[in-house]
Amino acid sequence: MLNSYLKYIMKTYNSILIILMTLSLYSQSIDLINPQEEVGIDSWNIVNDNVMGGISNSDLYITKENNLMFYGNVSLKNNGGFASSRLRFNKGKLKDVKAFQLRVKGDGKIYKFRLRENYRSSNYSTNFETKSGTWTNIKILVSDLNPMFMGYYSRNAKKLEIDKISSLGFQISDKQQGEFKLEIMHVKALY
Repeated sequence: MLNSYLKYIMKTYNSILIILMTLSLYSQSIDLINPQEEVGIDSWNIVNDNVMGGISNSDLYITKENNLMFYGNVSLKNNGGFASSRLRFNKGKLKDVKAFQLRVKGDGKIYKFRLRENYRSSNYSTNFETKSGTWTNIKILVSDLNPMFMGYYSRNAKKLEIDKISSLGFQISDKQQGEFKLEIMHVKALY
């Protein structure tokens, strides 16, 4: 009787252990941006519509709460209309990533989350909405990212190869002129 009880306990223990190991595999993540841990605060570039004659402007800074702030002003003058920021990192960093978890506080505007390979003109992006003054968790699946070229869907772009991505960033466009502010607490890559 005791022997069968011990077998039952061991079988239950092994089942629970397998479930916990499986859950931990699906919950693995790495910080791509986390200013509180000093992750993802260097190697940023600003790319605004002035590369095409526009006059929009943007910049980044660390807030007193230790979050990353992407802010600026979008102008539609001179055929402009976008502002963007890009964080560079080594190719291969995102190998096997399935999704991204963002924690952001916006201004009610729509932003783009973008990925790029080095030296490629196309990017892979998706829109996300913000609520003014409210922290929001946003999950973006890699499969939700669309190939884009100069703001338009690109049928000719190659399929996204996540292990070749070497930058991520944020963009505001789509004729959303005026001041903008996007505060980023973290961006995590999920496996």
